[in-house]
Amino acid sequence: MARWTGEWLPGAGDGTTAGGESTQRWRGERLGLPESGVGSVAGGGARFLGLIIDLVLASLVTTLFVKPSIQDPAVMQTFNLWSVGVWAVLTIVSAAFFGFTPGMGVVGIRVARLDGAQMVGVWRAAVRTALTFVIIPAAIRNIDGRSWLDRLTGSVVIRMR
Repeated sequence: MARWTGEWLPGAGDGTTAGGESTQRWRGERLGLPESGVGSVAGGGARFLGLIIDLVLASLVTTLFVKPSIQDPAVMQTFNLWSVGVWAVLTIVSAAFFGFTPGMGVVGIRVARLDGAQMVGVWRAAVRTALTFVIIPAAIRNIDGRSWLDRLTGSVVIRMR
């Protein structure tokens, strides 16, 4: 049962004791990650900023093919749909093969697999992208700073610098 509740109930394998005291001194300690610097768990602010940069970049790329028109809702709907598609492709391809998206690269973070493999892989990148699109799974984090999408794909977002 602790396997299922380990990250939600205190004292059930989440790095806290029954009294709520943390046995973990920093985020990522139980994953073998350093407290700070290169390889430490990235904060939520950097992750969010990286996402915003990726969304803006996808919109800019989309403007090369679809001209936005604020006054025309139909054109804007088409523009937004294409922007989401461009964002998804940009995110999946770059995360799968390089471990980071352009926005993540700008803020100095990347996705690392917990099993030590170099490449994130296409299926992990696709799952991460789909869950990021839903927003809630990307926003809820455990004591290690890992979101649902990190836990589902066996990964963690770490600092590159």
